[in-house]
Amino acid sequence: MRKYYMPLMAMLFLAFSSCKKEKEEKSNIQTDANGFSYETFDDDPTGLRLYTLDNGLKVYLSQNNEEPKIQTLIAVRAGSTYDPADNTGLAHYLEHMVFKGTSKIGTQDWATEKVLLDSISDLYEKHKATTDPDKKKEIYRQIDLVSQEASKYSIANEYDKMVSSLGAEGTNAFTSNEQTVYVNKIPSNELDKWLMVESERFNELVLRLFHTELEAVYEEFNRGQDSDSRKQYYAVLEGLYPTHPYGTQSTIGKSEHLKNPSMQAIHNYYDQYYVPNNMAVILSGDLEFDSTIQKVNEAFGGYESKEVTHPTFPEEQPITAPIEKEVFGPTSESVYVAFRTDGVGSKDQKIVYLIDYILANSQAGLIDLDLNQKQKVQQASSYTNFDNDYGFHLLYGMPKAD
Repeated sequence: MRKYYMPLMAMLFLAFSSCKKEKEEKSNIQTDANGFSYETFDDDPTGLRLYTLDNGLKVYLSQNNEEPKIQTLIAVRAGSTYDPADNTGLAHYLEHMVFKGTSKIGTQDWATEKVLLDSISDLYEKHKATTDPDKKKEIYRQIDLVSQEASKYSIANEYDKMVSSLGAEGTNAFTSNEQTVYVNKIPSNELDKWLMVESERFNELVLRLFHTELEAVYEEFNRGQDSDSRKQYYAVLEGLYPTHPYGTQSTIGKSEHLKNPSMQAIHNYYDQYYVPNNMAVILSGDLEFDSTIQKVNEAFGGYESKEVTHPTFPEEQPITAPIEKEVFGPTSESVYVAFRTDGVGSKDQKIVYLIDYILANSQAGLIDLDLNQKQKVQQASSYTNFDNDYGFHLLYGMPKAD
């Protein structure tokens, strides 16, 4: 099995956002021809420029002229770790909704649709506050009826159609513990149009088609419940982080929270974290530095910054003895062995990352040579994960019969 590689630019975002002291010690401040200041970094073979707009938005630009395309990422320092304890899964669900458009994208009649969406939001608040099962069913029936009416005014998938018409590839997004990242790969000559669409998309949240998208997210949750490996992974996290959100809540969220969502809570989360000084625009490809930063500034420079405070969590107690957990299911037996480490930017990260590649690199690691190639097991490997507060090193294997 091949090891997991994080996309290069997403990894850069993690590194630069989490290792501020190290970054400042190695960076050089310069100014381009149009007066925009930027940082470059010693020993960086990519020649990346890091700009910071007046509103705090980070802009990472890197040139690669191998093809006439630009890999784009818009990253928000907001993930499932910051979900309210009574609304887990919120960051991931918000990720889905950012694709649903705005008051200008995805609607046939915004004035009429907005009235219906406000009504749906109020009904969801009533639904969440109600404990009587029969009353909840009745409220949900009303939600269903109003949602059907609101859907008459929406244009399904208009955002996807718009970026597809630009020639975008790989349109997607992902939510992890501390970030949500939106991805496109566009032709370099469509940068202006892409910026126009994205600046509109991240300027306003409209929870359109909330009802049907919720069903899609819940089906994703159900698939996870049917996966022995997913349940095994969650058990590992619970053991490593018994009091931290890394282990107490998952990105997909808890069933009771998905069944009782709050549209108001999602808006509050968006208003708190989806602000320029908590975001980064990352562009790598066939671009010119000076003209590109001007265009990004025109598209996103008007966003208003606001103070952002991320929650902090009590320090986990040291693990002084093995913690064992068992997960039962229909698939064949396997074992996970995980070790908790310090997080991104730590000495642990460098050392454990190196150890991991000595153990397993898909070809000549110790696990590859001594277990997989000698066919002593069905499968075995290892991988690392590092977040801001903690990381882990996980080794896994599937034994042969007996």
